[in-house]
Amino acid sequence: MSGALYDEPRFQVSGDRVLLVALGDTIDLGVNEAVRALTERLRRDPPKGMEVVLPAYRSLAVVYDPLATRPAALESAVRRRARHLDGSDIPPPRTVEIPVCYGDDFGPDIGFVAEHNRIEVPDVIAIHTANPYHIYTIGFAPGFCYLGGLDPRLHTPRLETPRTTVPAGAVGIAEAQTGIYPLQSPGGWRLIGRTPLKLFDARRKNPFLYQAGDSLQFVAISVETYRQLHEKENG
Repeated sequence: MSGALYDEPRFQVSGDRVLLVALGDTIDLGVNEAVRALTERLRRDPPKGMEVVLPAYRSLAVVYDPLATRPAALESAVRRRARHLDGSDIPPPRTVEIPVCYGDDFGPDIGFVAEHNRIEVPDVIAIHTANPYHIYTIGFAPGFCYLGGLDPRLHTPRLETPRTTVPAGAVGIAEAQTGIYPLQSPGGWRLIGRTPLKLFDARRKNPFLYQAGDSLQFVAISVETYRQLHEKENG
């Protein structure tokens, strides 16, 4: 899959209920693909005592029942399932479009991002919407996705003092990453826009609009379109 992969998985016990399984040491698409492939294998064929598996960038956490298994036995079972990983284990990825209204009250920091990178505000929007972003993992908050692929021309430092409240749907940039706040929360990312979509809704059959391995494609929309979609989402 990738030259960044370890020859063999590396294991580490974390507390009395978690076995960490590292497949590489860098943020790499091939490593992440292997993580997702092993995650699917474990979900389809769970070892004795496994309760849940949680994928990340380059590793996964296997949560287990300490009364049903031991780390050594679980490690052996995971190691067997990690042999010959390939893309056939992974569900086909999707590209999910995320409409975003950029600038003004929706993106109060877009001017700073432009100034910091010595470009104009329309350039920020054009660059940010130019290509899809791979979802490496989801965490921090329900529906918060960690995206790869932000163009270096948009890399911008975080706020020196985080905001106490960031609205749900806010799209931001922090260093070499971009992402969306799915719920209202504190945050220190530079806000450049906002989406009217509900990224997480526990009342839906599928609470999330996407999953790890999918891609997000940001699409610029007008204020009028934002209001129409927001009304539809909340109507």
